[in-house]
Amino acid sequence: MKLEGVELRRVSMPLVSPFRTSFGTQTERDILLLRAVTSQSEGWGECVAMADPFYSSEYVEATADVLRRFLLPALAAAPGELEQHGAYAIGKVLHPFKGHRMAKAALEMAVLDAELRAAGRSWARELGAVHDRVPSGVSVGIFDSVPQLLEVVGGYLDAGYVRIKLKIEPGWDIEPVAAVRERFGDIPLQVDANTAYTLRDARHLARLDPFDLLLIEQPLEEEDVLGHATLARQIRTPVCLDESIVSAQTAAAAISMGACSIINIKPGRVGGYLEAVRIHDLAAAHGLAVWCGGMVETGLGRAANAALGALPGFTLPGDISASDRFYRTDITEPLTIEDGHMTVPTGPGLGVTPVPEALASFTTSTEWIPLGSANT
Repeated sequence: MKLEGVELRRVSMPLVSPFRTSFGTQTERDILLLRAVTSQSEGWGECVAMADPFYSSEYVEATADVLRRFLLPALAAAPGELEQHGAYAIGKVLHPFKGHRMAKAALEMAVLDAELRAAGRSWARELGAVHDRVPSGVSVGIFDSVPQLLEVVGGYLDAGYVRIKLKIEPGWDIEPVAAVRERFGDIPLQVDANTAYTLRDARHLARLDPFDLLLIEQPLEEEDVLGHATLARQIRTPVCLDESIVSAQTAAAAISMGACSIINIKPGRVGGYLEAVRIHDLAAAHGLAVWCGGMVETGLGRAANAALGALPGFTLPGDISASDRFYRTDITEPLTIEDGHMTVPTGPGLGVTPVPEALASFTTSTEWIPLGSANT
């Protein structure tokens, strides 16, 4: 495969409503997209880094910088690896560069999409999907009042979502969960703390146990895997790790320590969809459930996540919501849900492509980085 170059494209997309979590409130997404151009095709990648380093240490400006200065030149200098192994070589070639998993994931995604489009193979087939549609859950942010929350949750249930995830933080946890349970009964319900608590809050978090939640996601700091293992022994609600899991290696360590019984797999967080599959396989071998998390993706990332969520080990509904959950207008044709499920795209590559007019309307900058001279 000859990789001729990569376009870095920044787009700014307003959200349909503010999305508040324990680490801040988003009203728009500043997104870095990658377009990989090969001698046979082109493919798209989406970087899930946010504008500021709150969810993780990565942020959009830094991902563009590391791609430009280090990752893309490293690929250009390894034409033999790309020629023999394509996107599967990217992890090996970029391994010397510490961290920057979201940038690496976006690059791998773009190159793999280009390869699969050229070969006429779908993303779902490549990853090992076994389902043609996946259940759709929705992530509900923090609100100013419980009545407002209940109205929003009711709307999502009416829209057909089969699982509700509530964002929580100290001061917004027991009361909203209790209210949702009382109003809507025995719906599949889980909570996400985004690292907002410490082990000193264990007794307080145990007050969530009577509500029969599917899980509590990442209650403690991402580095505190030992704390999660201790917490898991003190509460009945299953502990799910998100930010703590950045690779199959860290997943194996967390599993061996008993720090979680469920893993949220976000491809961008772990360095790409190929590593996400490895974590899926590891979890399945140890009898752990996994589900696919969301990062407010456009239709590109949403389609890729739907394919990942169709693997056999994804036994819990993921945050694979319809395009209109976050965007009035997506950059692709809108992805929708029917009967609480999203159909997995079956076309070549991701199965979706940007709509030129929509893409142009959201674009704030583009930069073309040629690489072809080194890839023969």
